[in-house]
Amino acid sequence: MTISTIESKGNTINVGNAEELMAVRRKSGRCKMKWLITAQICTTILILLMIGTFYLVGYPLMKERQIITYITNITPNISEYKENIVTLYTLDPVASTFCFDDGKYGQIISDWSVYNRRSDIDFNHYKAGSFSVGIEGSMVGTIIDLGSSADLQQKYKYQETVGGSQGFASIHRKNNTIVILKGASYNHTFQLMEESEELFREGKSTASTSVKLGHVYLLRITDRNDAGFERIIKMLVISYTSSEWVTIRWEVLI
Repeated sequence: MTISTIESKGNTINVGNAEELMAVRRKSGRCKMKWLITAQICTTILILLMIGTFYLVGYPLMKERQIITYITNITPNISEYKENIVTLYTLDPVASTFCFDDGKYGQIISDWSVYNRRSDIDFNHYKAGSFSVGIEGSMVGTIIDLGSSADLQQKYKYQETVGGSQGFASIHRKNNTIVILKGASYNHTFQLMEESEELFREGKSTASTSVKLGHVYLLRITDRNDAGFERIIKMLVISYTSSEWVTIRWEVLI
């Protein structure tokens, strides 16, 4: 069958035969199919490139962040996230005493007067050049000078590292005793401190001991009117100017 002409509005258009028309349509269809296949291939390649880029760049970064987050979230002791360093000043009306419970100075200025807020320890007022504990109300205390880091290492024979910090770091409470490092720090073994018995005896009002640079201290505060109250702290004097100020690193032993 041959189509010669199509008349439209008085004009004659030569079309050709049906086979030629079908061939044109098939060719057009093949072109569209090739275009669709090419587009799919390009899209697939793009997706593969994006996945490859993620695994080569994004995934390692994400894993690194997860590792950092994991390390950061290791919290064997909450005190590690605190500075736990404070300076007490003899002449300051607020900062001459300190409360270990909330980590703030013991006194406040209010209504044009100085008031005691909560004071666990005092510097230089009750006894010159000394720490004093058990200084308010029914509170009583005990404070023990353990000596320097070198003294502790010599006495308890543990292995120390440069800077002499392992002894102080290792001191902690175990039930109603205080223990310190035994042997090497990586063994995580501990021994009873001889001062433990003295620390857990009944305290007294205004117990004092001299401030010495580099010395480690243990102190215990109890309340005569509250048998359930007890606070035990270890301290290290890291800076000291006689009769003016003292800086300590401290930690409450739970």
